Parts: sequence; structure tokens; C-alpha cells
Amino acid sequence: MAGIPHDHYEPKTGGEKWLHSRLPIVGLMYDTLMIPTPKNLNWMWIWGIVLTFCLVLQIVTGIVLAMHYTPHVDQAFASVEHIMRNVNGGYMLRYLHANGASLFFVAVYAHIFRGLYYGSYKAPREITWIIGMIIYLAMMATAFMGYVLPWGQMSFWGATVITGLFGAIPGVGDMLQTWLLGGPAVDNATLNRFFSLHYLLPFVIAGLVAVHIWAFHTTGNNNPTGVEVRRTSKEDAAKDTVPFWPYFVMKDLFALGVIMIVFWAIVGFMPNYLGHPDNYIEANPLATPAHIVPEWYFLPFYAILRAFTADVWAVQLVSFVTGGIVDAKFFGVAAMFGAIIVMALAPWLDTSSVRSGRYRPMFKWWFALLVVDFFVLMWVGARDTEFPHDWISLIASAYWFAYFLIILPLLGVIEKPLPRPATIEEDFDSHYPAKDKSAGTVPAPAE
Repeated sequence: MAGIPHDHYEPKTGGEKWLHSRLPIVGLMYDTLMIPTPKNLNWMWIWGIVLTFCLVLQIVTGIVLAMHYTPHVDQAFASVEHIMRNVNGGYMLRYLHANGASLFFVAVYAHIFRGLYYGSYKAPREITWIIGMIIYLAMMATAFMGYVLPWGQMSFWGATVITGLFGAIPGVGDMLQTWLLGGPAVDNATLNRFFSLHYLLPFVIAGLVAVHIWAFHTTGNNNPTGVEVRRTSKEDAAKDTVPFWPYFVMKDLFALGVIMIVFWAIVGFMPNYLGHPDNYIEANPLATPAHIVPEWYFLPFYAILRAFTADVWAVQLVSFVTGGIVDAKFFGVAAMFGAIIVMALAPWLDTSSVRSGRYRPMFKWWFALLVVDFFVLMWVGARDTEFPHDWISLIASAYWFAYFLIILPLLGVIEKPLPRPATIEEDFDSHYPAKDKSAGTVPAPAE
């Protein structure tokens, strides 16, 4: 698909021409900042800059923390205490890093659900969506390995439980688990491997983010209407878009500033609120915590993992059909990863010809229920597995899969969408009549 017509960078001085003919970095930056952006983007499009900020924050603070951290089971916990007590500003660096991970996942979940509601995964943006899901998986791996590094009780036992899941894979499970751990159990080799990968993966994520941005700059941004920017001429494109700079840069920076107020308030006044008390106790392989709980951003998928026990008829049926090869443990692992896979397959599971959920009345209700379902899974993931929590997690898990595998395909067939605007300009003008634009400003929709 051809790009949106717009003016590209043209070097003027001799120095600019010399640099542009050898390394067109200025032109790349110019085209990135001045890219035509749908002028009807609402406030749900601010999460990109928050995610970029979080990635930079995590890399910078992580590099400094790594200078003082010792990846050895006998010294890891003490080295974290050394950072907190003896390194200048060490406590603030650690709190920024730990709470920055939480902000990272708040932003990525808002980013993903915005994409699901407005159909940002639909053609021609399938590759952009898939790359985004790969980034999400890399984030989860990085966060899990980082959670192990303090070598507290929850770190150690969380690593033991999660790495034990790989042992459930038929045939190669034990070998894969031993390879991952570097031995028969979570020990010093495991800590060293996790530290190395935790340091490496953020740079992999940064590379994937560059590809992600490249992908949506090629296809253009989606917008709340789901209507594409007109590409017939520069004049038509200009009626649907404004340059990313200064309009959306300023808007994004304002939103980031508001979020930073909340973030710094948490870091300054309640930095340990999201941490588990047991993780402030040094790891003890001989003392198992009463209830092993991962970080909050893993809880929805942890709930799905635990929901499918040997008492569930679906597990029993699959186990019978496979001759016992697939047991409850493997079924739970498959369900946990399957919950992410079905989300990644949304571009092909959604059969509706309408992109934006704004014009899909039935879809709105089912999507709202999906959002509630996500928070229910998050809540029940932190509870025990006794009744009624086991039933709640099973029902919530069933709805998650039903939404993507049954409801989303069916809605495209039975749903009658509402009328959509013919152009982005028409939608923008319906929010902001001509008198609002006479002042020479281009405000963003308030939705």
C-alpha cells in the first residue's frame, strides 16, 4: 500500500546535502516527526510515548543497577540491600526500576485493549499487531527474569514454579527445564542465566519497537473511526491529517506529564505497595511460602494456568483422547500460552468488515465484558484455589477463549453496524465545527 502523500525532507545547505547523501539520518528524523497523523486521534493514543519512556527508563536504571548487583545466590540479596542502603541514590534507582515495570505493563495493557477495541489489528496492520504481541512476550520474559534477581522468597519460589511448567511438555520437558535452569534445580546457574537474559532482552525489545514503529509508519496510524486516510492526493490527505509535530507531540508530552505526577507519587510515597512482603526475605529453599503469587501483571494468565485442574471435564477428555500424554499440568500451560496466542490471532478471528468498535453496538457489550473478565482473572489469580475461586477462574478463562474463538467470528456475521463517516475529516468536523477551527488550533477529540 502506498504511503500517505506528504512533503519529505529536502536538504538546503551544502552541509545538509553532504550528510543526506551519505547518511540520511536528518531526513529520517524529519519524516518521523512530520508524518501525517489522523487528526481525530483521541486520548487512548497517548500510550505509545508512555511505553517509549518506560523502555528508556528501564534500560538506563537497569544498567546502573547492574553495576552494583552481584548475580550469585550467596550475595544477590545482600547486593540489593547494598544498593538500597549504600549506593548514592540507589534506593531511588531501584524503586524507579521496580515501579517502572508496573507502569510499563499498565501502558501496554491499555495499548493492547485500545487496539482490540478500535480494530488496529485489521488489514493492513496485521504485521504491526504481531510484532506488538512479540514485544509483549519479550516484556513478560524480561519482567519474570528480573523478578528473580532480588533472590527473595517469592523470587526463588516463583522461579521454581514457573520453570517447572516447562517440565510438563511431553517428551522434551525435563531436558528443556534442565537446560533453562542450568541444572536440576533453581540455583546459581539459573540466577546467572536470568541476569544475563534480563540485561539483554530490553535491547532486543528496543529493536522490535523500532520495527513496530516502522511498520505502522508504513501503513499509517489507525484512528477511532477505522476509516483510512485518503491517499489520492496531498490535498485530500491534508484534510484528514496533521503533522505529528507539533500537534500530537505536545499532546503526548502533556499526557506523559500527568502520568508522571501519579508515577512519582507512587515512587515517592508508596514504592513497595505492589511488592510482595515475602520477597523482602532472603530466599530459603527449605521454607515454602504459604501462597506463591507472581507480580500483578502476570496474574490474569496465572489464573488461566491454575484454572484447568484434573477435575475439569475438558482436561479429562483431552487426557483420555491423548492416552494420558496431555495431563492437567500441560493443559494449564497450553491454556496460559494459548490465551496470548488467540489474542495474537485476532486479525484472522475477527470477521467483521467494520474496523472500529465505535460503530459495532453488539461488539461493545462483549468487549466491555472482556475487559471486566481480564480484571476478574487478575483478582482471582492472587487468591487461593479453593471454592469459589476455582470456579470463578474457570468461568473467566472460558470466556476469554470464547470471546476470541467464538464470539468475535460470529459477531462479524450477525451484527449490524452503525453508519460510519465517509472520511476522517467528516468525523473531525462533527466534533469540532468550523468556528472551533477558526482560531488556528487543531485540538484532539475528547473521546
